[in-house]
Amino acid sequence: MGALGHHLVTHIPASLSPNDTKLWEDIHPLIETEGLEAALLKHAPTASLEAAIVQSTGDFIAASEASIISEVFNKTRTLRLTNLIPHLLKPGTGIPIVTTNYDRLAELACEEAGLGVDTMFSGHFAARLEPEDSYWSFCRQVKLVGKNVRYKFAPKANVFKPHGSLDWYHREGNPVRYAGILPLPRLIITPGLNKFRSGYESPFDKHRERGNDAIDKASRFLIIGYGFNDDHLETHLTPRIKSGVKTVILTFALSPKAREIAIDNKNVIAADFREEAGTVGSRFIINGAELFYPGISYWDLDGFVKGVLSA
Repeated sequence: MGALGHHLVTHIPASLSPNDTKLWEDIHPLIETEGLEAALLKHAPTASLEAAIVQSTGDFIAASEASIISEVFNKTRTLRLTNLIPHLLKPGTGIPIVTTNYDRLAELACEEAGLGVDTMFSGHFAARLEPEDSYWSFCRQVKLVGKNVRYKFAPKANVFKPHGSLDWYHREGNPVRYAGILPLPRLIITPGLNKFRSGYESPFDKHRERGNDAIDKASRFLIIGYGFNDDHLETHLTPRIKSGVKTVILTFALSPKAREIAIDNKNVIAADFREEAGTVGSRFIINGAELFYPGISYWDLDGFVKGVLSA
């Protein structure tokens, strides 16, 4: 988020209207001192300024995403999620993954691990938001067993993106998914006061609803790099954790809210990076107590897979 904020400060188009320019002059100093989300919460952008922020955000993340995808295809990088997937239970309905990231690395990681990916869009070039068509496209076999019909689906992940995706565009009043770059508005929700309003528009609403439904039905949570600062998910996720659902939180640095949840709920185990007296390792929160373990990196998904799941 810090790198994105710096990019916006230096790349927001100079062709803004006078009113947007004045508003941006109020916003951008706060990005450097208080962070992107805090700045946009203090000053809600106009529709035109928000469009400029969305465009610049998409350009920045797309460039970073393209670099990572190239490394994956050149076999110089394996995504951490790809290494995790073999260790996960794979229900016939699909592995639910809820991500607030705009990039498509979760989808790529799943496909690299041999899974299909259901994003509720149907079509290969100009895909439409058609959840039912997308769902049934993974059906591979139908059997009549007695009086019951049984369906067999290809192994897949259901990726829910309540904040949008780099390949979602607004086209003639409807969302369309296209893998390349189009001269159309991207459908991504930026932080700030307008986030909650935008979340109730298509296709964000469908992804938010399905993501929250997956959260409501989950018997376990593995939470990676999430700060518990999103209103679209918090009305479901935090109450479920507080109800006793077993939860593991892995991140580089626990946010204040994430740390509070880990301290207050004994069903939560959290790990983040810690350095003490020149020694690096992992800080754990277990049963509300903080513990430091030097020399291990279980806060990192790679370290967690190698040290815990592969042990």
